[in-house]
Amino acid sequence: MVNKTFRKGYIFFGIIIFMNYWMRTILLMGLLAGLFAGIGYLIGNTYGFYFGLIVVLGMNFFSFWFSDKIVLFMYRAKEADRNKHAHLYSLVKEIAEKAGISMPKVYIIPSANPNAFATGRGPKHSAVAVTEGIINLLNDKELKGVIAHEFAHIKNHDILIGSFVAVLAGTIAYIASMARWTAIFGGFGDRDDSGGVIGFLVLAIVAPLIATLIHLAISRSREYLADRTGAGFISDSNSLADALLKLEGGKPMAFGNSGSAHMFIVNPFKANAILNLFSTHPPIKERVHKLREMSL
Repeated sequence: MVNKTFRKGYIFFGIIIFMNYWMRTILLMGLLAGLFAGIGYLIGNTYGFYFGLIVVLGMNFFSFWFSDKIVLFMYRAKEADRNKHAHLYSLVKEIAEKAGISMPKVYIIPSANPNAFATGRGPKHSAVAVTEGIINLLNDKELKGVIAHEFAHIKNHDILIGSFVAVLAGTIAYIASMARWTAIFGGFGDRDDSGGVIGFLVLAIVAPLIATLIHLAISRSREYLADRTGAGFISDSNSLADALLKLEGGKPMAFGNSGSAHMFIVNPFKANAILNLFSTHPPIKERVHKLREMSL
């Protein structure tokens, strides 16, 4: 009787997570549509509105199916050679079996920054990417903890929305940059000399929205949940805690986009104290503290 009740509760909890996942995805797509349509209207009135709407619908479709490939390309990730990285494959396979998830594709990022992320559309279409730096820095137990954390993101349906937001943030930053330079050089046509003003307005509106959209989709609680879930997969919270302490002092990533920083287990880019207040990653000390408590 108890087991049956537990199973029903687990199924109900899973449905709630799945619904929240789709609600967050739909909300993001809706906000993106409104943003692009609004920018289009500012630039080209009604025609600009419809053009912006068409662009964003195509972008949503493209991001849904190809955001993982875009993010992997952004970080120069190459699929790991099964012979050269046989040990890494064995670790990933072991944790995949413990997590009850299909074996993902494994990628290597050519960076000394010790880090990792998961991407894809879902548990059956996923990939785990690790940097050369993390392979060289961590021992097997610590690396298992990190990989388990990434599998938790896959299991908790975080990866699609994380990849989507990464592409979204990069695209908006690019558009904002274009608007700025167009305004500087007198673009947007001659509409009562308002082109430059509109360009700067677009920039002023879009830039803050990058951080806002990311925080709507990615919260610090998802990292705590992934830490806890991942540690549960391998029945070892201390190894992940040890790994996080090592990763904290790693060299910053030399390439990539700060809009995709939320995908990594720790922020790959150095930020000042003010920017840290808006970070999608909780402080390492707090994450380590919570993991240490699990082992007591």
